[in-house]
Amino acid sequence: MALIENEDAARRLARAIASDLSLYNEEKIAQGIARDNLFEAIADEIEEGRSLFRSRVAPELFALGFYDRAIVDVLVRSKGHLPSKLW
Repeated sequence: MALIENEDAARRLARAIASDLSLYNEEKIAQGIARDNLFEAIADEIEEGRSLFRSRVAPELFALGFYDRAIVDVLVRSKGHLPSKLW
């Protein structure tokens, strides 16, 4: 499989991986937000997604931080309705 070399496609892939993380780990995410340890609670899942993203995109696109931004957008911003000490 060829590496993704288009920024828009890389962003879409990053968001898709983050969305899957959110979908399949809703309870862990909710608990992590409530306990203010979200990134520790799902560290393994985030790293698995990061490895997948890295394997699918060109190195210069990986370095642009699309995956990290997608994690924040999907796992943090979309859960703003949950009670947390953070907000």
